Amino acid sequence: MASDGRAYPDRPLLSVGGVVFVDHRVVVVRRRNPPLAGRWTLPGGVVEAGESVAAGVAREMLEETGLMVRVRDLVEIVEHIDQDPEGRVRHHYVILDYLCEVTGGALCAGGDAEAAALIGLDPDTMDTYALTDAARRVIRRGLQLHNTGERPSR
Repeated sequence: MASDGRAYPDRPLLSVGGVVFVDHRVVVVRRRNPPLAGRWTLPGGVVEAGESVAAGVAREMLEETGLMVRVRDLVEIVEHIDQDPEGRVRHHYVILDYLCEVTGGALCAGGDAEAAALIGLDPDTMDTYALTDAARRVIRRGLQLHNTGERPSR
């Protein structure tokens, strides 16, 4: 088991993510650590003990992207579960993805992110960054919420 308890956890880990749009583009980060090391995803991380979900979102966005945000509405709940070759649960994250609005800062990678980027919302660009189906779905729903101010349809 990893010393931080994230690999082979004894229970799911509560995590948060941020969907941040800037000038018709979305913020993504390339992960430094497992389970998605080297992959582009939405920024976020594990909520700390004693920290509210909204505070966790704001902290993770600042740590990973350099952006200060106002946390808005819940976009979607995503689970990331992977198993090792023996079938044991290696990682299990329950991720609450929130729409966020930039209030300050400048985009730069930090924390668990080895790179940060603003990418276009078109399918070709998302293919270039090899975003997962879940990330694409959350971005689409976040964009709907961002554009209409209404809850996205399920």
